[in-house]
Amino acid sequence: MKTRLANLVACLLLGSTALIDGAWAQSYPSKPIMLVVPFSPGSGTDQVARGMAQVITSALNGATVVVDNKPGASGMIAAQAVAKAPADGYTLFMTTNTTQSANPHLFKKLSYDPVGDFTPVAAIARGSMVLVLPGNSPIKSVGDFITAAKNKPLTFGAGNSSSRVAAEMFSQMTGTKTLYVPYKGNPQAVTDLVGGQLDFMFADTATALPLVQAGRLKAIAYAGDKRSAAVPSLPTLDEAGVKGYELYYWVAVYAPKGTPPELVKRLNDILVTGVHSSVMTTIYTQAVLDIFTTTPDGLAQFQRAETEKWGRVIKAAGIEAE
Repeated sequence: MKTRLANLVACLLLGSTALIDGAWAQSYPSKPIMLVVPFSPGSGTDQVARGMAQVITSALNGATVVVDNKPGASGMIAAQAVAKAPADGYTLFMTTNTTQSANPHLFKKLSYDPVGDFTPVAAIARGSMVLVLPGNSPIKSVGDFITAAKNKPLTFGAGNSSSRVAAEMFSQMTGTKTLYVPYKGNPQAVTDLVGGQLDFMFADTATALPLVQAGRLKAIAYAGDKRSAAVPSLPTLDEAGVKGYELYYWVAVYAPKGTPPELVKRLNDILVTGVHSSVMTTIYTQAVLDIFTTTPDGLAQFQRAETEKWGRVIKAAGIEAE
């Protein structure tokens, strides 16, 4: 009798909790939503975040969504801020493989747990980079670059792990000499590249392409395994002689660990539907990004696989954890 009574009470408590959570989720949001980005304004991730902020605002009947850029420390500043935020759906993390899959292999100690501190919401995009040089560089091809970099070290800047790993992997695969210069974000590195303070970098297309078109930067190869529709005349690194080279980055949204499942599902629905909106179509075209979406569980599985992959790439590139 006591067991039956206990089971009944437990069922009633679970039912009432579900009703409360469901009602709470339906009343969401009642205040501004912060969409935290671990990179500087103007970066590819930032552009995606600003477009998605419009999508979320529209889907949630005019809710205020604020994009909060927290660059620095390879995304750790932003990740830690989100990890410590209340799990109430008012702080979301628009991030990439840098914080969620690469950093565990790049740093001996993190200020956050890429798995334990977050609730996966949805993957929304993936893309690749271009190998760019100053516009007045005498180097005209990947072959020229390899020859030059075997004679003396060439400097490259990177404000995220994708750019750094891309360059380090290139150096390892070609036997060239390169010197890494760290930046808080890729836009700052691009500025110095345009000014001639750096020799090259792997930059996200959203940031680099306008400068390439203006002649201020020179693109000599694409890092994906297929040519980009935005610059179809640009060969891939594999085509240019670096056989087997390909690297992609991805963008996804997370919430603090413990965010209610009903709310996570609602946000997932908004994001997965939103990538097909006219706003996001324009941004994806400009940023040379592909639509890539998942369920929350799908993102968790994808993140695990990517963490293993980036670990292999970083180890093969000879990068020591800091």
